[in-house]
Amino acid sequence: MTTVSTPALVAAACAAGLVGAFPTSNCRSTTELADWLDEIEATVAANLIVHRSNTRLDEDLDTLVRRGVRLVITSVGTPVPVIGPLHRAGVRVFADVASLKHAEKAAAAGADGLVLLAAGAGGHTGWANPFAFARAVRRFHDGPLVLAGGISDGTALWSAITLGYDLGYMGTRFIATAESGATDAWRRAVVDATLDDITLGTAPNGVTVSLLPGAAGSAGHTAAGVHAITTAAEVIDTTRREWNDARARTRRLLAATA
Repeated sequence: MTTVSTPALVAAACAAGLVGAFPTSNCRSTTELADWLDEIEATVAANLIVHRSNTRLDEDLDTLVRRGVRLVITSVGTPVPVIGPLHRAGVRVFADVASLKHAEKAAAAGADGLVLLAAGAGGHTGWANPFAFARAVRRFHDGPLVLAGGISDGTALWSAITLGYDLGYMGTRFIATAESGATDAWRRAVVDATLDDITLGTAPNGVTVSLLPGAAGSAGHTAAGVHAITTAAEVIDTTRREWNDARARTRRLLAATA
């Protein structure tokens, strides 16, 4: 997450068994990017902004390859220019896509996985219903599929898996953590916000984004599920319990109808 994902937040996620990632643009320079990768010993993923406004694209790409990052998530543009170099280095590429057209192009270009930006995702967002989006993309893509947007707890994550996604993004809920790089006002705004408070706007690079009231920052519809400022570990522990409860509930329902 832009300005939010810090080495401390990513490290906490990785330590708990999640795939923690951060946009390389959060670093002020390629040198700082290398320092972050050294600091976050368990880093396996990074987000690479492939929009033409990223003047450091080539330098950051080279750094990620040299430092052995195993997964790169491309955002805000086509992954075509970076897929070749990353694949030659043995790096898997997941592409953020906000429409069926974008998904088809990314899959055709050789992206290993697709991150579907559904309606309500925080930051760069999409417009499609996550149910319909998944079913449409599964017609031509049988690789990893990730849902971004609408996952605020373990129950939602379990639902995404049953729908056909392999993984889920959680972003907004981590804004209101002690390890995030968000300002205190931004954290508090996420806690106080309801789903109805989230509006759509346009970022300077022209993409559609989900916004909080005023100038607090960005957040997705899942701000409605954030009720306190906690640590990343507490968010992860709670999500894991909710996941296990949702899975057990599904098993009970299946047993009851067998």
